[in-house]
Amino acid sequence: MINGSQRDRLINSINSYSPRKLLGHMKNHTRKLFLFIIGWFFVGVAVLGIVLPVLPTTPFLLISLWAFSQSSDRFHDWLYNHRLFGPPLQEWTDHGVIPLRAKIIALSTMSLSAIIVSFFTNIPWYGLIGMLSLMSIGAIFILTRPSRPKTN
Repeated sequence: MINGSQRDRLINSINSYSPRKLLGHMKNHTRKLFLFIIGWFFVGVAVLGIVLPVLPTTPFLLISLWAFSQSSDRFHDWLYNHRLFGPPLQEWTDHGVIPLRAKIIALSTMSLSAIIVSFFTNIPWYGLIGMLSLMSIGAIFILTRPSRPKTN
């Protein structure tokens, strides 16, 4: 059992490694450059998601949009208003919408992954339960989002 001061030291050491704190200590220019690179990295991953059906596109674009919002207004606006990438980002930002096609792909991929891991690997039971629990949380989140904007 640890006492109060040991607990406080442990919490302080954990907090010193949080991404927000690490980014907060960076100089503004370095932070913006780092986030700009992160933005482009996830745009690249999203583009791969267009070609590879197992990679979702929109979540990576959302990460890119956030990174650009912190580093470059120009590229944030470019991505948000992009002919191909913009509409799902705008739907999510404005209405919290996950399109039906994206839901079907995400849930199908999760189901296929669960079947493959369950029947074709030697994963321990606790690993399987953990994986299925996390997938269930993700599936519930996806299913509880609207598929199209509400009409007034």
